[in-house]
Amino acid sequence: MTDVINTREIVLAVLTEVLEEDKYSHIVLREVLEKYQYLEKRDRSFITRVAEGTLENLIEMDYIISQFSSVKVSRMKPVIRNILRMSVYQLKYMDSVPDSAACNEAVKLTVKRGFGGLKGFVNGVMRTIARNMDQICYPDAEKEPVRYLSVKYSVPEWLVQRFTEQYGAEACERSLAAYLMPHPTSVQVDTDRSSVEAIIASLEQQGITVKRNEQVERALFLSGYEALDEIEEFENGLLYVQDTASMLAVELAAPKQGDHVIDVCAAPGGKSVYAARMIGEQGHVEARDLTEYKVEMIEENIDRCRISNMTAKVWDARVFDEAAREKADVVIADLPCSGLGVIGTKTDIKYNASEEKIAELAALQQEILHVVCGYVKPDGTLLYSTCTMTREENEDNVQKFLETHAGFELEQMRQYFPYEGCDGFFMAKIHRR
Repeated sequence: MTDVINTREIVLAVLTEVLEEDKYSHIVLREVLEKYQYLEKRDRSFITRVAEGTLENLIEMDYIISQFSSVKVSRMKPVIRNILRMSVYQLKYMDSVPDSAACNEAVKLTVKRGFGGLKGFVNGVMRTIARNMDQICYPDAEKEPVRYLSVKYSVPEWLVQRFTEQYGAEACERSLAAYLMPHPTSVQVDTDRSSVEAIIASLEQQGITVKRNEQVERALFLSGYEALDEIEEFENGLLYVQDTASMLAVELAAPKQGDHVIDVCAAPGGKSVYAARMIGEQGHVEARDLTEYKVEMIEENIDRCRISNMTAKVWDARVFDEAAREKADVVIADLPCSGLGVIGTKTDIKYNASEEKIAELAALQQEILHVVCGYVKPDGTLLYSTCTMTREENEDNVQKFLETHAGFELEQMRQYFPYEGCDGFFMAKIHRR
């Protein structure tokens, strides 16, 4: 591997931004890979693997370090604890990295970052862990089931407890395991401009691994590609990245040819694009979001996907728009949520979530639903969805809404879990009588 120290420095910079500066992991890593796109593919793969792997397994890494360090992880200098975390990850999960290399490079990086006085400490901890990796004592699954799952899958104990209480032990562990599984890229296909078969043939010619999506006819799973923006079909809008459950939500809403659709929290626009392709040229989708930045994202996707029956608008979903009163056949309300269903691709969510945030978001969702339900025509549809797995934000919110809005009735409600081949996702189709 060329310039090994440099790649590890890059990984350390990613961890520092995410863990010490509270930045979003998927955004930081994307920006870093764009910045260092001149590096060899194997170096960029190394950066991705170590950064993502360390973040995914952070609680386990801290658990291992704590068994062999005289200093608690929380009391270490941020640079030192992140060097140890990323280096222990290499010891445990990367057979391609010799133990000696993981230890030596950790010491070199410590010195390079100006902590030469701690190189002996780092060296001692690393070599002790390397010698004893097979003897690490994990929590007992029978005596401490919550702590066991927390360490095994690197999910905070309160979240393990919550999932277990709300959905049962089996669904909890299967979901936690699914978070750590590889995630191929899910895309919707513009079948108006091309057939799925033609897209598959073209992608396979480019060396991309393609799998049909058994749950959504116009969708595919992609893997083995270098960068999305280097795929012609993505650049010209034939492909749009969107999770299976997100597409299933729009299909549940079932917008018809000629319908008027309002998507109240639309950015970056996936559900709006999917709906626009379902309703034909006689229909229209109005995609709204809170800020100019988010609306610009939607407009970029409208242009890239060549959608002529969709427009974007800046609007605060908490403020009623009198001009839209009872104008929509379908209102899509995919609302801000705790995001616990997308931990598999946005790892830092599990470390930043809290009971307080969940309660605040559930209240915000109720506030928005109360406003936007006024846009639904009589005999129209309100689609409520989130990419999370908490009853407060999902089933409980639907029940509260129905209890306070007599003109609406529930048609269908579904909670998807990460082990079902999609994000953890909730959707409810609500009919206005």
